[in-house]
Amino acid sequence: MEAALLEHQKFTLESGATIELKVWRLPARTAERPHGLKYSLFYGRPGKRIVGYDNETGKGDHRHFRGRERPYRFTTFEALLADFWRDVQTEIENERSQAPR
Repeated sequence: MEAALLEHQKFTLESGATIELKVWRLPARTAERPHGLKYSLFYGRPGKRIVGYDNETGKGDHRHFRGRERPYRFTTFEALLADFWRDVQTEIENERSQAPR
């Protein structure tokens, strides 16, 4: 049995940044993915990840933020999305504050 795609959305913002969300339900939970999900949440520009949350095989749940990778404590899918969107909003506000006027 294969993983089932639950969500795939991709947006391009006026600024040129991309947001992409991909989430799959795995056929079985594993020690590495006890929540039974595989996911990749991305915010960035061509060739540059600014914010990312994923659980690549061998790395487990982790977060990419401003060029640094750290473990991420997955609790619920809803909390994962909230954390991702909070980081994206922080970066969008940061970019706006640094834009020439």
